[in-house]
Amino acid sequence: MAQPTLVVEHLKTQFFTRGGVAKAVDDVSFTVGRGEIMGLVGESGSGKSMTGYSIMGLIDPPGKVVDGRIALTSRDGVTRDLRALTPAQQRDVRGNRIAMIFQDPMMTLNPVLRIDTQMIEAVMAHDRISKAAARERARNALARVGIPSPDERLLAYPHQFSGGMRQRVAIAIALLNKPDLIIADEPTTALDVTIQGQILYEMQTLCRESGTALIWITHDLSVVAGLADSVCVMYAGKIVESGDVRQVLERPEHPYTHGLIGSAPSRNPRGAPLKQIPGMTPSLLNLPGGCSFRERCPYATEVCKTEPPLENAADGRRLRCFHPVVARQEAA
Repeated sequence: MAQPTLVVEHLKTQFFTRGGVAKAVDDVSFTVGRGEIMGLVGESGSGKSMTGYSIMGLIDPPGKVVDGRIALTSRDGVTRDLRALTPAQQRDVRGNRIAMIFQDPMMTLNPVLRIDTQMIEAVMAHDRISKAAARERARNALARVGIPSPDERLLAYPHQFSGGMRQRVAIAIALLNKPDLIIADEPTTALDVTIQGQILYEMQTLCRESGTALIWITHDLSVVAGLADSVCVMYAGKIVESGDVRQVLERPEHPYTHGLIGSAPSRNPRGAPLKQIPGMTPSLLNLPGGCSFRERCPYATEVCKTEPPLENAADGRRLRCFHPVVARQEAA
């Protein structure tokens, strides 16, 4: 088998605050293969975005990546441990071998610079080519994400674009240097459904054609169902279930995954009350002992007061639970 593009092992990111230590990412491990799209899902505060920022090296004080290995393998077979890189080496990798698409495109775009200035700068920061060649690459990138009249759009400013067009420009910038890995942090949340569908289709096509690996961070399970090959479900900084996307979404085994899917409006009969997961996500500063989900879980028992390990199930998925939903349903 080919070497995975990204291997994350036992990643831990903590924030050292006056109120205590918040374990934002707690012992997270996964792999993403070349051309693979992995969905990272969970409620707000589950650690999805922090996992992406940790891989990118964008954790600022009082936060710190305290443990783990982040190995990136480029298309030419060279593997680098991103945590071992110097700040200068990290800057060279960031935007070049790894790119990130943010939820708000204005976090990527400078409002006072023309689009061509920003895109040409992004190319020439990592590649020694002429300005004309950089402009041509920028033009092709805009055309590739479906922006009409790319030559005219290069001369425009960000405020002259709609929200969907700005997000397409941000995606084009991420693709400029043909990265090995793209991390997309809920980039379509603020867009209308039509534009969202177009961007999802374009990203899926681009990954298949270029071999770029993609981590798509979202709370929207319907997006993951139509886009991703695999999925990792996070809760309170930990991965609680992972595996093939159809396998996990059609036959969830962790009670939290089961609750997330059951709470989707499309899964509820017309006119019936919306199903909900009871309670609230616990504070990362004061997590309960044992399974973090046990205080909200209908199946919790005394054994759940001890930490369940993340184990490989018979069908290939990984699961962190003493009482899988499917096993209880079959026993009944």
